Amino acid sequence: MAQENQTAGAACEWTISGMDCGSCANKIKDAVTRLPGVSDVSVTLISEKLKLRLDDAKAGRDRIEAVVKSLGYGIAPKGQDAPKKKAFVLPPADAAKDKDHAGHDHSDHDHADQDKASTVSLSTGGDNDHGSPGHIHDDPADRGKRWYQTGKGKLVIFTGILLGAAWAVEYLFPGPVGYWAFVAACVIGVAPVARRAFAAARMGQVFTIESLMTIAAIGALFIGAAEEAALVVFLFAVGEVLEGVAANKARDGIRALANLVPKTAMLVEGNQTREVAAETLTVGQTVLARPGDRIPADGQIVEGTSGVDDSPVTGESVPVTKGPGAAVFAGSINTEAALRIRVTKAAEDNTISRIIRLVEEAEEARAPTERFIDRFSRWYMPLIVALAALVILVPPLATGQPWETWIYRGLTLLLIGCPCALVISVPASIASALSSGAKRGLLMKGGAVIEAAAKVRSVAFDKTGTLTHGRPQVTDVMPTGTLTEAAVIRLAAAVEAGSSHPLALAILKRAEGVALPPATGAKAIMGKGVSAIVEGRELTVSSPRFATGAGALRGDWIGRATALEEEGKTVAVLFEDSSALGLIAMRDEPRTDATESVRQLRRLGITPTILTGDNPRPAASIAGSLGTEFRAEMLPEDKLTTIRNMAATGGVMMVGDGINDAPALKQASVGVAM
Repeated sequence: MAQENQTAGAACEWTISGMDCGSCANKIKDAVTRLPGVSDVSVTLISEKLKLRLDDAKAGRDRIEAVVKSLGYGIAPKGQDAPKKKAFVLPPADAAKDKDHAGHDHSDHDHADQDKASTVSLSTGGDNDHGSPGHIHDDPADRGKRWYQTGKGKLVIFTGILLGAAWAVEYLFPGPVGYWAFVAACVIGVAPVARRAFAAARMGQVFTIESLMTIAAIGALFIGAAEEAALVVFLFAVGEVLEGVAANKARDGIRALANLVPKTAMLVEGNQTREVAAETLTVGQTVLARPGDRIPADGQIVEGTSGVDDSPVTGESVPVTKGPGAAVFAGSINTEAALRIRVTKAAEDNTISRIIRLVEEAEEARAPTERFIDRFSRWYMPLIVALAALVILVPPLATGQPWETWIYRGLTLLLIGCPCALVISVPASIASALSSGAKRGLLMKGGAVIEAAAKVRSVAFDKTGTLTHGRPQVTDVMPTGTLTEAAVIRLAAAVEAGSSHPLALAILKRAEGVALPPATGAKAIMGKGVSAIVEGRELTVSSPRFATGAGALRGDWIGRATALEEEGKTVAVLFEDSSALGLIAMRDEPRTDATESVRQLRRLGITPTILTGDNPRPAASIAGSLGTEFRAEMLPEDKLTTIRNMAATGGVMMVGDGINDAPALKQASVGVAM
C-alpha cells in the first residue's frame, strides 16, 4: 500500500490566472497531463485552480509552472495571487528550466483564502478549444475595471478600428487599395493568435482553435476573402470580451462569499483576548464575538445568548436566538450580545469553505453534453484539416485537375469548417434572444443558457429575497383591550426605537409618519424582547412565550398567537406589567409577481419547488399561498443534493438571490441569480 501511494505522488495545487473560457482549462489540462509523473489532473475555470498528483522524482513543481506560463497563463502556489502575465510574449526556449518557484511547498494543504472560487453563475456550456485574437486572458490587474479598460477590451476596440478603417478605405478608394486595407486588418488582428498557436504547438497541442483559425485566416487571404477573414478576427475578439466579463462576474460572487468570514478573530486566553488571524484558529479554542461582529469560525456557544443572523449561510430571514450549546456558522452575524464560542471546525472545513468546495465540485461534475462536446472537439479540427488537405491533393494528383482550382476549394473548406465560421452562423438568433431577455431584465451568459432552459422540467426557488421581499412586514395588529391598532403600533414602535433588529424595523416601518413618544430606560431582555418606559408606563415587546411566562398573555389570546404562528408569522406581544395590550404579527411577504410567475410555470408543465433554510411554518405558509411544493431547514449542501435528485427527472432551473445558493445554482442545468 505504501508503494502504491508513493507511485500516486503528492497532491499539489496552484492558483491559475488568465482563464476565461472552457478552452483555457482544457489547454492547461492537456499540456500538464503530457508531463511525466503527473496524474489526476483537474483544472477548474471559475475557481481558477489546478490540482494534480505529482511524482517529484519524474517532474518537479517548477516544470509544471513553466509549462503553464508557456501557454500564457499566470500561476502561483495555492494561497498566493497568480502573477500578472505579459500579453503576446512567447516564453524563452528554456522556459522549462525556470526555477522561480522551486523549493515552494505545494503539498495539498487547505486555506480559507478561497478568493479565486466562484459561485453564482448561469449554467454554461462551452466551445472547447475556443480562442480569440491574442486571447488576452483575464488579468488580475483588470479586475474592477470596465470592459473597455481591460486588455481584452482594448484589443476589441483596436481590432474594430482596423476593420472600420478598412471599410472606409474600400469605400473611398475602391479596388486594390481597399483589399489591401482588409489584408492589413486581418494580418494585424491574427498575429497574436498565430503566436498563441505556435506556443500551443510547442506544447504538443497542434490542433487548437488558434492554429485552425490562423490557417483559415491565411487561407482566406489566399482565396481573396480578406474582408471575411478580418471580420472573423473581430467577432472572435468580441466573444472573448463577453466570455471574460461573464467569468469575472461569476468569480466576484464567490470572492464576496469568501469575504463573509472575517480575516481576524478575538481569541480568548484565560481572562485576556487577543486578535489573531481567523485562518489560524484550531478546534477547541474559544473566540469572542461582540455585537455586530461576524462569527469567525464554525463553533458552539459556551457563554451568552444573542440573536444570530444566519442569512448569509441558510437564507433564514429573521435572526435566530441562540444560547449555550447552540451551533453557529462562520460568516453569520451576532446581532445582540457578546458570545463566547468554542471552535468546532478548522478554517478549511467551516461552512463557507464547504460552500466554496461544493461550487468547485459542481463545476467539475460536467454534464453529458459537455463531455460529448469535449470529445467531439478533439477530433473535429484534425478531421477538417485532413479533409481540406485531401480536397487540395487528391483531384490534382489522381485526375490531373488544376492545382489552383483545388487549392482554392480546399482553403474554402478550411475556412467554412473553422468553428469561427460556425460562430458567425448563429449570432442573429442568439443576439435576438439575448436582446429580448435584456429588455425584460434577464442577463444571459450565452446561447448555451437558452438551449438548456428549453429542457427545464422543474424550477427550484430560494424563498427569502427571491419569492419574498427578504424583510419582515407587519401583517396583523390585534389590540387586546381598549387601545386602537394605531395606538398599539405607536407604543410598540416607541419601545423599539433605536433597535436594528429586523422585527423592530418592521414595526418602525409600520409606524412611519407617526410622532413617537420618547422612551427612557430601554433595556434588552436577552433573547426574549425589549422593554422601556413610555409615557410613564413600563412597556415590553416580547415573544409570546415570554409574555405567557410573565402572566401577561392568557386565555384565548394564547390560542390567537399560536394561530398566527401556524400561518408562518412571527408574533410580538406588547404588554404592561401582567396585562397584554396587543399582538403584532409579521411575515416576510411574497413578491407581488410571485403568484403569477408560479402560475405561468405550471401552465408550461414545469414543477415549482421552494428550497429554503427557513423553518417549516413560514415556508409552508408561503408555499401554500403560491401553490408550490416546499422543503425547509435546508443548508447549502442539502439544496445541492436536492438539485441533483431533481435532475434525474429532467432539466432543473435554480433561482436564488443569496451567495449561499451558489452550489445549487452551479449544479442546476440553469442557474438564475437575482
